[in-house]
This record gives sequence, C-alpha cells and structure tokens, in this order.
Amino acid sequence: MARVFVITGPSGVGKGTLIRGLMERLPQLELSVSATTRSARAGEQDGVDYHFLAPAEFQRRVQAGDFVEHADYAGRSYGTLRSELDDRMHAGIPVVLEIEVQGARQVRCTVPDAVQVFIAPPSLEVLRERLIGRDTDHPEEVERRLQVATQELTAQPEFEHVVVNDSLPEALERLTDIVALHLRSD
Repeated sequence: MARVFVITGPSGVGKGTLIRGLMERLPQLELSVSATTRSARAGEQDGVDYHFLAPAEFQRRVQAGDFVEHADYAGRSYGTLRSELDDRMHAGIPVVLEIEVQGARQVRCTVPDAVQVFIAPPSLEVLRERLIGRDTDHPEEVERRLQVATQELTAQPEFEHVVVNDSLPEALERLTDIVALHLRSD
C-alpha cells in the first residue's frame, strides 16, 4: 500500500500552488482529483481539475458510499472518490489529497496512517488579499470563505505538520521536506 498525503488549509492559502510545486519536485506523487458541486472556473476541466457533479449526483454518490471523505464548504460540496484513492494505493503510487479541514478529519479516521499537513496563511489579512487578488469569487463569497477560514485556523493543533505559507519558496521547501521524509521511511 502506498502513502497518502493530506494537504489542507483555508481557501486561498496556496494549497494548489504548493502541491503543483511539490509534484514537480517529487514526480512519483499523483494528485487525487476531488469531486465538487461548484461550477468550473475559467480554464478548469472536468476530470482534470475536479469531477464536477450536480448536487443530486453528488448526494447519490454519498449515499452509495463512493466517497472516502466529503464535506460542505462555503455552500458547495467537495469530496474524494474512493476510486481515486484505492486505485493508486493498490498500485503502490503515493497519492496527494487536496481537501478541506472537515474532509481531512474524516480521512484521519478512514486512513489513519495518512500524513496530514495543514497549510496556514501568515495572517487573515494576507489571506483576504490573496482571495481578492485571485479574482475568482464575488465579494460575498470572499467574506464567506474568510469566516470559514477563521474557524479552520483553530484546527492547526490537530495536524502532525503545519506549514505557514508566508514565502512560497520557503513553504514549498518545507512541504517537500515533510513529504520526502515520509516517502523515504516507507
């Protein structure tokens, strides 16, 4: 069985950017594609960036037990399909999950040996600037995400590793060190 790496943290903290850098540095990793009920953003592709599902289909799959974890976040549903994880694990491929804090807690129960890393912003104000700067959400959505982020930040002590993304190169180095250490210990 391969190692599972859970990367979590508030929306806008830079999880996706850090994970892209991590996968360039450690190409043996594969990213699990999450499912969501939110609409695709410009340039996103179904099955590549997310599995975009209608709310009713998402709920049907929850009821069928198709998810390792699932959570509601800022009015949308997100989850990791069991097939995304199982196929890679059984093939011996280390897999990265980019998921919300609620989902990370569920994975802690279903995959207890997963390595969990919380990505934190240097401050809420910096997080606000990043969310506004990426220009993908309406101001109301930014505020909703910041409210959720405030709650999520209190979860940091639950995680084995915390990486503060105040400098992208330094945060990427720290994340790479954590993942590489666990890959070597397998």
